[in-house]
Amino acid sequence: MSSATLHRLRLPLAGVLRLGRPSDIWFKPALSVVAAVAPPNLVLLAIGRLDLAMYTMAGSLCALYGHNRPYAARARVLAGVVLGMVGGLALSLLAASLTSDAVALVTVGAVMAAVQKTVSDATRLGPPGNVVLTFISSASLFAPQALGQVPGHVGMALAAGVWAWLVGMAPGLLRPHGPERRATAQALNAAAAYADTRGTTDGHARARATSAAAIHAAWQSLLAAGSRPDRTRCALERLLVRAEVALAAPADTDPAPLRAWARELRGTGRIPRVESPRASADELLGIETELALPPRPLRQHLAPLAPIAARTAIGCALAGYASLALGVGRPYWALVTAASLYQANVTLTWNRGVQRVVGNVLGVLVFALVAPLAHLHPVALVLCCLAFNFGAEALIARNYWLGTVCVTPMALLVTEFARAQNPAELITERVADTLVGALVGFGAAVAVTNRRAGDRLEHALTAVERTREHAARLLAEPHPAPRALESARRTLAAALADLRATADAASGEWWQRALPEERVVLAEQSGHRTLAATVRRQGLVPRNHDQAPQEPGRRQERDQDRTPGRTTEDIRP
Repeated sequence: MSSATLHRLRLPLAGVLRLGRPSDIWFKPALSVVAAVAPPNLVLLAIGRLDLAMYTMAGSLCALYGHNRPYAARARVLAGVVLGMVGGLALSLLAASLTSDAVALVTVGAVMAAVQKTVSDATRLGPPGNVVLTFISSASLFAPQALGQVPGHVGMALAAGVWAWLVGMAPGLLRPHGPERRATAQALNAAAAYADTRGTTDGHARARATSAAAIHAAWQSLLAAGSRPDRTRCALERLLVRAEVALAAPADTDPAPLRAWARELRGTGRIPRVESPRASADELLGIETELALPPRPLRQHLAPLAPIAARTAIGCALAGYASLALGVGRPYWALVTAASLYQANVTLTWNRGVQRVVGNVLGVLVFALVAPLAHLHPVALVLCCLAFNFGAEALIARNYWLGTVCVTPMALLVTEFARAQNPAELITERVADTLVGALVGFGAAVAVTNRRAGDRLEHALTAVERTREHAARLLAEPHPAPRALESARRTLAAALADLRATADAASGEWWQRALPEERVVLAEQSGHRTLAATVRRQGLVPRNHDQAPQEPGRRQERDQDRTPGRTTEDIRP
């Protein structure tokens, strides 16, 4: 193994547990999950059948998904999550009713975990990803089950899932454009942060990439909202165009109005009205252009995920087998721990492993303190579970380990819905399974190498270079068609966002050839210069008299070349 390969395996500890800022909408999933879980649990409590709560919670936990999606897209996503959750539960219960062989059940759980991970990543499901789906399906594999009970239990989950769908869609009645407004506000704030750098200070390249990604995500949010003409969407498009202007000409942009518009979008008031920089509003072709682009084939989404799917299947299976070998009675805990680790690369998987272990260990200590209170009465048990559900979703956005401090006691209390158990035994088994799942799961991530990461980076580089050349050819024409120029700009912006995400993922992998880091830097620089040129050509930014039309930003780059302390981000061809 060469030294160029060895330094790729970085396993940091500094900053892994650092708390971030809370999510702008941290309270939405927290309140939604309480609203979705409470009614079914209280009904079961009233009829004395809390032992069935695991099945209703399978459907209720679907309320955790889709909170960043526009409501038109959220309806589809939540429906898909409910069907996926209920389908996984049905398969698990069927397997549990047909065999009691623990090795066979762990194998089924590992395969299901790999499928759930692959589908959630390919569809960009978003948090909490595959973990909740895997937790429910894996736990159900080890629930005592008779074949005749399966339809009833699956029906309960489906009914709770329908209620969760209604809970997730309910806010749209009061604020139908809330997700699009938030996405646009994030793009404006990111563009303002880049404008603060003037395109020259330290860290400007990272700020530029963050701004480009936020703007691209906001356009995708508007696209997901639907294609019907809408005054609100048109107003948000104009604000996004202003963000694109800041991305193209940071030195000429005042960040204060961008932040002021973002603050207005956060509330429930009217959307700020800004004049379009273009000659007429009819030239705002963003959504129309995006809709005209052909969708990527499903194979292109799935192929890069094959190594992650293999890691998940192998890691979960080995973790479950190791737990069985140690004599732990709940091997699905080890399986779920392994499934929760796998991220875009080995470095991020390591970070998640550290966070998972710390959160689980602290979580079992919290359970030890709360268990006596929960054992006082079934009502106390239900209320404790609801409180931990809320706390998990309220805290997990700050850091995964902090949310896990609440998830762990909640999961342990759920096992007590059927019957009270020995807290010391639960704690011992949970800690053992956590350590086994984390160690074996990470070992599988290291063993199953992802050499496709380098290939993906090459493909992303080629895509950026090809789309940049196409945009440059259009810029060279005397009178390029507005729609063609807009399409070229959108395609290039998407390619640049994909390149940055792919490069970040590849940089955390190991056992691969050295990455073309300088080529990535140069491709990003030239790509963003061309984006700036298209923005100017479209009349969004007044062209400086001392800049050549086809090469905006050259004078700024010459100034950067004379700036002391340049980093590799400032390398010029």
